[in-house]
Amino acid sequence: MAYEWIKAFHVMAVIAWMAGMLYLPRLMVYHAEAQAGSIQSETFKIMERRLLKGIINPAMIATWVLGLYLAWSGFGFKGGWLHGKIALVLVLSGIHGYLTGRVRAFAEDRNDKPARFYRILNEVPALLMAAIVILVIVKPF
Repeated sequence: MAYEWIKAFHVMAVIAWMAGMLYLPRLMVYHAEAQAGSIQSETFKIMERRLLKGIINPAMIATWVLGLYLAWSGFGFKGGWLHGKIALVLVLSGIHGYLTGRVRAFAEDRNDKPARFYRILNEVPALLMAAIVILVIVKPF
């Protein structure tokens, strides 16, 4: 019974993390187009910081803690699909770290990337999410 509750909270944490990971680069697209020091730029700084600190970071931590518990107690860390999933979640966590650095750069008016860069980057979490879901549901190996 506890396993099912933990799984439910893990799925909720994943949804929150992914929502933030899909929205943050989109905010950065608009922020990159705003004039540094403008009202729009300052508003984006607040939005990015709150999204990162209030939703994305806690959701990522919950995803990892609950996910590792589920992997250990439910699968004993066995299965190629699980290893693949964990590898992709590590990549997603790396993207999360990179975006954290970009939030800092924007906060200090040091953004050096064009809006197009963030448009492309915005697709990476979605592609990782699709691969992770396929591994979890289909378990191809």
